Parts: sequence; C-alpha cells; structure tokens
Amino acid sequence: MYANTFFPKAGKYWYNGRFIDWSEGCCHPMMHALHYGTSVFEGIRAYRTDKGPAVFRLQEHIDRFMLSASVAKMTPPYDKPAVISAIKQTIRENKLESCYIRPLFFYAYGNLGLVPKACPVELVIGAWEWAAYLGEKASLGTSVYVSPWRRVHHSQLNMAAKLGGIYVQSTINGLEARAQGCDEAVFLNIEGRVAEGPGENIFLVKDGVLHTNDRGESVLEGITRTSLLEIARDLGRKTVVAPITLQDFFDADEAFFSGTAVEVIPIVRAVDASAPGQGKTEHPIGDGTVGPVTQEMIKAYREAVTGRTPRYEKWLTFVND
Repeated sequence: MYANTFFPKAGKYWYNGRFIDWSEGCCHPMMHALHYGTSVFEGIRAYRTDKGPAVFRLQEHIDRFMLSASVAKMTPPYDKPAVISAIKQTIRENKLESCYIRPLFFYAYGNLGLVPKACPVELVIGAWEWAAYLGEKASLGTSVYVSPWRRVHHSQLNMAAKLGGIYVQSTINGLEARAQGCDEAVFLNIEGRVAEGPGENIFLVKDGVLHTNDRGESVLEGITRTSLLEIARDLGRKTVVAPITLQDFFDADEAFFSGTAVEVIPIVRAVDASAPGQGKTEHPIGDGTVGPVTQEMIKAYREAVTGRTPRYEKWLTFVND
C-alpha cells in the first residue's frame, strides 16, 4: 500500500488505459526503466480558471513528450490525441481544479539487458495538487549552489528531450545543494558558462533587459522559458538570448528560475563552488532582494496561466470542454 502523503488529492492514476487506486502498485521490480532510467516524461500544470481547470500549453508539452519518446527509440503505444485525452480524464477523475501532471513513457518488464528488445513501452499518468516546488518561502528569493559538476553537453544527447536517466545528475546535485545550505543547484556547461538548474532555466535582468540562453549552451529550452520570452516582449521589455558567463550571473541586477514546477522563482544569492579545490565564494544577486522586473514577470505569468490575460488564452486547454 502506498500513501499519497506527498501527492495531495491524488486518488487514482491512469495506467495503460485504466484507472488504478493511488495506493496500489502495478510495475514489476525488474522492469527496464527502474534499472537504467529508460523513460521519458513531461511536467505539466493545470490551473484553476473562471472556466474550470485549464492545462497550460498542453499541446506543446505533448509534442515534446512524443519527441522525447523518439529520441529514446520508443514506439509509443498511444498517439498525441490519446495522451491528451487521458490527461484530461485523469484530472477529472481526481476532481482537481489545479494540479501538477506527470505523464511517463517507459520500457517495462521484458528483458534486463541494456537493449530493451523484449520490453514493451507503457504509459502512466499521475496528477496531484502541488503548490510551490521550492517551498512557499522561495517567493522571497532562493540561494543557489553553483556546482563543480558540469551539465551534460549538447554534443552527447539531444537536449530537446526529457530523458529520465539524465535526471539522476539533477537529483545528485540538488541533494548536494541542499547539503550545502542552499535551496537549489546551478550547472555550468562544459565551456564553463552558466547552463541551467537541475530542472529549471535561468533568466538574468541587467539594466531592465531580460537575458537567457539556448540549447547551444546545453540547456533544455523550457516551455515556460519560451512563454516568458513572449510575455516579456509583449510587456515592452527587450530580451536577449545568448551565452551567459558566470560573471554575468554574479553581476546581474536580478535573476530568476523558470520552469513548469517552479514557475517563476527569484534567485537572490549564489554560492560558487564551480572551481574544484578553490573553496566557495558567496555572491549576492543585485541587492539580495527580489527585484521589480522579477516581480513583474511573476505577476504576468500568473495572470497568463490562470486565464486572466485574454491574449494568452491560446495557451490554455480547458479540461471540461
């Protein structure tokens, strides 16, 4: 039996075409994905709106989900419309008004060689009520640990895909950041420039201009990131997509994380441990408080995802349609 202690309001999950009680297990311990990380996933959010729950950028998330499956050499057992339908069913089944949604394709039970030649691809979808990813206090600003370990490089894997096995690097460095007294980690890339967080893109603000980087810097170009770039331009702010040096990061007026789970979270302090053997140095970001541009982006993003800005209703899929 599995409690839903850390998955509020999760009653059932969708698995291969049927709903299963959250407390019940369904997977064999010798399934391929458990041993080798051979899975692909999405992190998606639905928000309460005046028209009922609405999923933010569902079409784009499932496009990426299917791309990730192709990168992992999977033949998905369900097509895009079927996955979208199952996600909406899962939200309705659990009577959720706002929630985090996790669809997962994975190589299931078959053989346990590195090549999953006898393992079917299966689909599971969970949804639960999940508030602030880094905790409610994160809205006051987070501290980050600049890791000495470099991000997986774009020459090694397709950085447009969300591959389960890659995220073990994120888990290890996220745990290390917390052991160092910080809220989250930041990766540099092989070239020594700022890449991203364990599951977040990074934005800097300098002289009112928003800066972020792209796939060539070994980052996943997140859907939230893309949305914020459009929102910022609509607000009349200049945006720059280009490499970010570590000094750029330390010299920024403001900085924030973006991502489906974190949404928009300010960064106010950095602990740099990126040079092995040279100890750690601390750096406030700007004046060490949440800046006005970050606050503007938090507000604009929240209004977009909850259906309060008509021009962005194009990004919403209403669950009860």
